[in-house]
Amino acid sequence: MSDSTVTEPEGREKVTVPRAVTGEDRPRFLSGLRRPRRPRLWVEILLVGASYWTYSLIRNAVPEQRAQALRDADWVWRLEHTLGIAVEEAVNHAANSVTWLIIGMNYYYATLHFVMTLGVLVWLYRWHPGRYAAARLVLFATTGVALAGYYLFPLAPPRLMSGGHFVDTVLVHHTWGSMASGDLKNMSNQYAAMPSMHIGWSLWCGLTIFALASVPWVRVLGLLYPALTLLVIVATANHFWLDAVGGVLCLAFGFAVARLWYGSLPYSLPGAAPAPHRAPTPADRSRERQSS
Repeated sequence: MSDSTVTEPEGREKVTVPRAVTGEDRPRFLSGLRRPRRPRLWVEILLVGASYWTYSLIRNAVPEQRAQALRDADWVWRLEHTLGIAVEEAVNHAANSVTWLIIGMNYYYATLHFVMTLGVLVWLYRWHPGRYAAARLVLFATTGVALAGYYLFPLAPPRLMSGGHFVDTVLVHHTWGSMASGDLKNMSNQYAAMPSMHIGWSLWCGLTIFALASVPWVRVLGLLYPALTLLVIVATANHFWLDAVGGVLCLAFGFAVARLWYGSLPYSLPGAAPAPHRAPTPADRSRERQSS
C-alpha cells in the first residue's frame, strides 16, 4: 500500500501513513462462531442427517475384529467378577422369563434411542435456540470420541460371548429389536459395544430435560430415562455394565469440549438467541437521512 498526501488549508502537504491493521480490526471470526445464534432449520436437518450418516459409516467401517473382540469380552467379564458387579447374566435371564417385558425392551432398544434423541434436539431448537448449538456440540463430540473406542477396543456384546450363557432376546422372541441381531446383523458392526452410545445419548437427553424442563414430573422422567436405558441394554444382553461407564466418559468429554468452546456449559447459556445481524439496506440509509 503506498502513502497518500493530503493538502491542508494552508497549502502544505501532509504525508499520511497508512494505519496498520491490528487484531482488533480483523473480523472476530472465532468469537462469532462461539456466540449463541438462532439455528436455521434446513442447516440443522442437513447437519444432523449428515453427521449420523458419517457416524454409522465409520462405525461400520471399523474392522470386525472378532477374535480380539471375544478376548476383550472375556477380559471385561472377568474384571466385573473381580469388582463384584457381574450380574448381567442374571438380569438377562430374569427379563427373558417375562415375555411381554423382554419384547417391550427389544423394541425400546431399537427405537427409543433415536426417537428421544431427535425429540430433544427438536425441543431445544424450538424452545431453547440459544442453547441448541452448544448442546448439539456435546452430542456430536460424545459420538465422535466413541468412534475411537470402537476402533481401539473392539468388544463383543454379552450375547455373542464364546461359551457364555446369555440369551439373545431378539433371536429368541423374533422381534425387530437390534441392528446387531437377526436379519439386520450384517448392516451393523456387532463388535462395537464399547462405549455404549445408548447410555451416552440417553444420559445427554436426561440431563438436558432435567436442566431445562420447567415441569417437575418431566424433569424426573428425564432422569429416569437413562436409568431405564441402562436396564434395557443389560437385560437384552447387548452391553456390559462397563460399556455404560464408557458411554458416561464419552459424554463427559463432550461436555468438556462444549465448555472449552463456548466458555460455559450449554444449560448456562441464554435460552433466547439474538436475531442474526442484517446489513443496512439503501432504504434504511434513506430513512436515517430523512430523520436526521
